[in-house]
This record gives sequence, C-alpha cells and structure tokens, in this order.
Amino acid sequence: MPGPSLGNITQGTVASGFEEVADEFERNFLERGELGAACAVYRRGQAIVDLWGGFRDPRIRAPWEQDTLVLVFSATKGLAAMALAVARARGLFSWEEKVATYWPEFAQHGKQHITVEQLLAHQAGLCVVDEILNAERIADADYMAALLARQRPVWEPGTRHGYHCWTIGWLENELISRVDPKQRTLGRFFQEEVAQPLGLEFYIGTPTNVPEERIAEIKGIGPIQALRSLRWSPPRFALMFPRPWSLSFRALMNPWPRSPTDIGRPPLRAVEIPSGNGIGQVRSVARAYDEFVSGGHRLRLDNPAMTLPSATPTQGSRDMVLQVDSAYSRGFMQPSSFFRFGSSSRAFGTYGVGGPSGYGDPDSQIGFAYASNKMGLNFWNDPRENALRRAVHACLCRGG
Repeated sequence: MPGPSLGNITQGTVASGFEEVADEFERNFLERGELGAACAVYRRGQAIVDLWGGFRDPRIRAPWEQDTLVLVFSATKGLAAMALAVARARGLFSWEEKVATYWPEFAQHGKQHITVEQLLAHQAGLCVVDEILNAERIADADYMAALLARQRPVWEPGTRHGYHCWTIGWLENELISRVDPKQRTLGRFFQEEVAQPLGLEFYIGTPTNVPEERIAEIKGIGPIQALRSLRWSPPRFALMFPRPWSLSFRALMNPWPRSPTDIGRPPLRAVEIPSGNGIGQVRSVARAYDEFVSGGHRLRLDNPAMTLPSATPTQGSRDMVLQVDSAYSRGFMQPSSFFRFGSSSRAFGTYGVGGPSGYGDPDSQIGFAYASNKMGLNFWNDPRENALRRAVHACLCRGG
C-alpha cells in the first residue's frame, strides 16, 4: 500500500518496500542540486512510486505541483516509438517492408532497400542533413519530409548504426502520415491512439491552450557548460563532438538552437518535433511504458514485440554518432555495454539530454520515468536519474 505523503521538499507516495527511492529523490534536492522534478514507477497499472517536489519555476518560487508538465527532450522518442508500435499493430505497415513501399520519394540516392526496421534502428545513415535547419524549416513537416527523401545516407544502410538525434522523429512522422488512412501526424496519432485510451497527459506538439503556469521552466546550460560537460563523456565522443565537421557534431547540432530549452518554449513548443519536444506529466511516461511491458491490451497490441532486438549492423555495434557501443530496436534504445538500464537486455526506453528518461522493464514488469527542470551536465547517466534508477532496482531485488 502507498505510504504517507512525504516532507516539505518532496511530495507523493511510495509503496511499501520502495522507501529508498523516496530517500534518493529527496537527496537529489539536498545533495545533487535538484530544482524541481518528478519520478514515477508503475507496475501492472499501479503506481509504486509517484514523487514530485521542488520548484516548477525557481525564479518566482512556484512549486512543482502534482499535475506539472515538463519538457523531456529526447525521452520523447520513446513515446513516438509507441505510436509506431500501435500503427503496426493496426496493420498499417510491416517492420520488414521497405520504407519506399509506403513513401516512394524516399527511394532516392540508394535508399530504396531500407526497411522500416532498419530505419527505426538508426541504421539508415540519415542522422544528418546537408542543409542548415532553422525554426521555420523544422516547423514545416512537408519540407522536412522532402529534405530527408532527397538526403544521401552517410553510410551504406544496414552496415552501421548511429543516433539519428533529430531526424528520426521527422522520418517517423512522414511514415505515419503516409500509412494512416486519416493521414494524421505522429503527434496527433499518438494523442488519439495512445494518450487518450490510456488517460495520459503528454503532448508531442503542446496545444496553445495548455496554461503556461502548468509547464515547468527549464534551467538550461550554455555553450561553455556544454563543453565542460564533455569531461564526463566517453573519450572518443569528447574528442569528436567539438569538431564542426564531425558526424557527432553535425548529427546533434543541426538544428542548433540558442539554447536546448528553446524547443520547449513558444513558438516551437506547439510544433511537433517527435525527437525532442514532448511535454507532459512524468507519471504519464511511466504509465505508458507499464502498459507496453504488460502486453498493451488496452491499446489492442497483438504483440508489442518491444523486447526483440533489431539485427546488429553488419559492421558491428559501434555508434557512429555517440562513439560508443549502442543498441536500438524499433525506435527505442536497448541496454548495451555503455547504456545499462533495466534488469536485462529486454528493457527498452529512451534518454534525454540533461537527465530525463523513460523505460520499460519486462522482467521486472515496471515502467519508469524521471524528469527535472534543471538540465544536468552529463550526456548520459545523470547522477540524479541514476540514483533513482538504481534505488528502484535495489528495491525490486529485495522483493519490493
């Protein structure tokens, strides 16, 4: 049964046996510089952790409320992948089919044999685009689709993989709009086919009628802080990323907003950017993953197949963008020698810059989510998120 409400810094409840998670959540504020945050863990439809605390907007000392919404950056990719899984379950496409079957213009420049599975596993070689992107261009879905259709892959598709940081969302959006009889965008498809059936509050493209005072104000990091953060990055990535001609820089920094937080502020807040500007309640992310690890019955998923890894590229698991070994499957990240989360290799989820994360763990039957309004300096394994994740699994191992 849920425990009592917590202290002045944090609020919420944890189930018996998960008190350590609440302790670590409070320690984030006392020792790790947290400003405002939420963490949730669901198991078989029940909340076993539901915590929030600190300030939604520290400048005016507005508290983080139970229904506060927050930008989750690239953790959005996991929710977008769920929309694709639902579309596949509806028979709208096949993982094994060629993308060009549904999107004929995509076949340009040798891309005619790329399968949907390869596309979603970041194997298509489309992690960069040859044009400089700005707010006007990324707000135009048709422009982005045409740009990616004529883009040349930077490696032979299927031979390598590399994090399609921005482009994967626009590729997924065009695929959905091509196969959906209603020609819905990915954000609208997610809202109508995932969020509404599950009673979630999460948006890919936030409606303008969502009150500003419900959305957490993100404290971002500047260019100097970003460069300093490289000390916690893998050595090869730290070497490559500062070089503007490198694949790492080109994939991660085009578009190049003044601040990463710009994608969560008007006017881009209302634009559908399925790779990175999802805004919602943290517990909604955990509940969505819980639904998928539980079988997806409310979404009529005959076989979510989230736990099935995509075929490893023929030239190995080295990520050409992140410069570490990585694993992807159907729009999700999966655990690898560098990205470790969940109880086994069957886990699936996505992480966002600065700390937010969401994942499903089929072995433990949980959905986990965390997000903060203070961007951390770690590209991966943010100390605040890592402490919570480790506490959850320590509790599970003790029989929680």
